[in-house]
Amino acid sequence: LQVLNQDETPLLYSLVFGEGVVNDATSVVLFNAIQSFDLVHVDSTIALHFVGNFFYLFLTSTLLGVGTGLLSAYIIKKLYFGRHSTDREVSLMILMAYLSYMLAELLDLSGILTVFFCGIVMSHYTWHNVTDSSRVTTKHAFATLSFIAELFIFLYVGMDALDIEKWRVVRNSPGKSVRVSSVVLALVLIGRAAFVFPLSFLSNLTKKSPGEKIFFKQQVVIWWAGLMRGAVSMALAYNKFTRSGHTQLPGNAIMITSTITIVLFSTVVFGLLTKPLIRLLLPSGLKRQNSLPSEPPSPKSFLAPLLRNGDGSEVEAGGHSVTCSTSLRMLLRTPTHTVHHYWRKFDDSVMRPMFGGRGFVPIVPGSPTEQSVHVWQ
Repeated sequence: LQVLNQDETPLLYSLVFGEGVVNDATSVVLFNAIQSFDLVHVDSTIALHFVGNFFYLFLTSTLLGVGTGLLSAYIIKKLYFGRHSTDREVSLMILMAYLSYMLAELLDLSGILTVFFCGIVMSHYTWHNVTDSSRVTTKHAFATLSFIAELFIFLYVGMDALDIEKWRVVRNSPGKSVRVSSVVLALVLIGRAAFVFPLSFLSNLTKKSPGEKIFFKQQVVIWWAGLMRGAVSMALAYNKFTRSGHTQLPGNAIMITSTITIVLFSTVVFGLLTKPLIRLLLPSGLKRQNSLPSEPPSPKSFLAPLLRNGDGSEVEAGGHSVTCSTSLRMLLRTPTHTVHHYWRKFDDSVMRPMFGGRGFVPIVPGSPTEQSVHVWQ
């Protein structure tokens, strides 16, 4: 995602980002669904129960996340006093997101999937109901927390790789550890290809415009981008093969060390080869990316397309011309007659008038929201 440019390749960027997040959430749901089954004696009944349990966890976690997100949007939209305080708005958004996770864990659902859909709903409704200062604060606060969490994960993996106890157990059978790591890595490569290319082919069958199709080179980028293993793989491996954080059996030690090896190898080797691969497959996109200004977009550039309904790339604000992000302008265009088109019609007529969102935020006299609108006018 750091190599891809959101403005130049919005479809590819969205596919890589969305597929990566959904894959992490789905893997946790599958892991939770399979825990209660005896895999030694598998028959058709157990397989049906497993599929039913998976869809139950997936659907209930999704509904819980969507419901919590809508509740947060409705509360912030109705609590007018919150619009006078950035602290209250930001605190309420954080607490509601945390509430969705706690409820999911309390009900034995998938917390990651619940938080994921809660975040989608909050970004579509709740985020537009708060003041400009709250939007900027939440954007940078969550980005900072995400960066710190990712940094701690890599530090933990690196330090855990130096734990002598696990490697001492594996030392007696190094060949088995190498074989397990090689087989698992090969399964990752084959599994990614078995899903990405057929699904992309089926998706292209439903697309009429060439600009909406996923070309083969883009499919290779999507396949490659998902090869890096990370925090979710480590967490699931430790959850399954350790007790109280310590390896107990040689088989468990082999699985833990193999997971560490795959995470380090895929992150370092595949990560280093990502930019050369994208430069080889998408050279025009990288050239345009290098020609773009390095100055980060201002908060007004994010708000400009949200305050006007036109498709223009510039908006006059306070005597200054503000350029809108290309990807944001593409998202705000009128969609074609697809599921997205009908969802937008339902969203504009039913959902946003009730839960708020872009263009449906009530103006409270004397609040920062009213002052910001006067500035744009």
